[in-house]
Amino acid sequence: MHVLDLLQSDSLGLTLLWGEEALLGHEVSGVTSTDLEDPGRFLGPGELVLSGLVWWSEGEPRKVDRFVSALAGAGATALFAGEETHGGVPDDLVAACRAYRVPLVAVPARTSFRAVTEAVYLRQWGDLSRRPTRTFALPENVRAELSRLLEHGAGPDELLDRACAHLGRVSCYVLTASGRTVARTPSAPVIPAQRVAPARDGLSLRVESDSSPYDAWQLYVPDADAAPPRVLHEIAEVLARYRDGHARRAAAGRAAGQALVSLLAQDGDPVALEEALAAAGLPAGGPYRVLAATSGDALAEALGHLEGVRWAVGDCAAVLYDDPDAGVDVTAGLRAVWPLLQACGGPDADLRLGAGARAAGPEQLRASLNQALFTLTAAGAESPVRAVEQLDTLAELLAGVPPEVRGVYGTRTLGPLGDGMLRETLEVFLANNCSWARTAEVLHLHVNTVHYRIERVEALTGRDLSRLDHKLDLYAALRCG
Repeated sequence: MHVLDLLQSDSLGLTLLWGEEALLGHEVSGVTSTDLEDPGRFLGPGELVLSGLVWWSEGEPRKVDRFVSALAGAGATALFAGEETHGGVPDDLVAACRAYRVPLVAVPARTSFRAVTEAVYLRQWGDLSRRPTRTFALPENVRAELSRLLEHGAGPDELLDRACAHLGRVSCYVLTASGRTVARTPSAPVIPAQRVAPARDGLSLRVESDSSPYDAWQLYVPDADAAPPRVLHEIAEVLARYRDGHARRAAAGRAAGQALVSLLAQDGDPVALEEALAAAGLPAGGPYRVLAATSGDALAEALGHLEGVRWAVGDCAAVLYDDPDAGVDVTAGLRAVWPLLQACGGPDADLRLGAGARAAGPEQLRASLNQALFTLTAAGAESPVRAVEQLDTLAELLAGVPPEVRGVYGTRTLGPLGDGMLRETLEVFLANNCSWARTAEVLHLHVNTVHYRIERVEALTGRDLSRLDHKLDLYAALRCG
């Protein structure tokens, strides 16, 4: 990194006031901002000095000489003088820099010193990232701090913040495959999962670790030029180390969640149930809700999208604390993010979810589990997320009956009719509220023919279509067939 590199930046708008070409090619080791009259003891060789010239006053050449001689004595590569304080760079400062052979660059009022500092360090790390050797792109002090944070159990937000601190106000995220934000830098705006998951501009780097298709982590930078690739790769490596520990904790949580679900399926005793709830991190009193899904990994990731909800997930079911004061509509939230999970799973993934009713206390959890399993069966391609509260029609109720059971019932009840005209007549007759005239009109038949066919249906099925319960039997059989 040289002074010439900064002068070539159009965004900074710098002006060279004095400097020989050989001096401008000296390596910049760092940046120091100062307005001390004698900053020599705080400078090191190769440093670029930023000064707002607050120390300067007209008619005091000694101050100018003392300041510039201190820079020359410390081996500074250049002085970058701000024009904002005095409207420009004083002539006596230019003369002193020429005398002491210290390159002088004017920084316009529109350019902040922070922008210059960021440009220096970004260029330095970019140079490192292009070297073929295993030279670390992250500074040594940053890598040491990140290692300490990992040892002390820091979370992903803190790790990402500290790892990116020297990049300036860069927006950087850790996202799951479904678009859930695991962590983001303080300057990064919130990105809704629905907006970021389908397509991401910028640069994404996978955080290498064991994961499912739904919760794989990526380091995401919307501005691909905001940081050198080598820096981002090293940050991703740090996050991978955190993810390994996170995965172990998540596995322990999944084991506790599965133990709880297994206990519900066995109708365990109340004391054991309370212990299992506590082990899974859920409060002893309700309300709760049980969810069942075709994929426990997808279910866990979907629940991660719900803020402020406590849950424990097992292999293919979850128990969550459905706090009414939290103001979270669980089923609506899951229904909103489920397409994101389906996109991660691919076209062949069978992703469905069923939700049981709210259980006021532990004693109602088993009923909620059974309801969740039933609605899971009722869920389909058109409605992959279903709650038991949705079952308000006979058709929706029948959808929850296993296909094998529906098939047996339909064949047993309607089998004698076959797939011909008698079945068609029955379907039209029931669809038209058992109206003889309307059925005849729809089928283009004489009413007597309709009477004859319905009598044959009654004889073959053993049902009396003047009775409501028998009508329902046949209607349900048609829905099951």
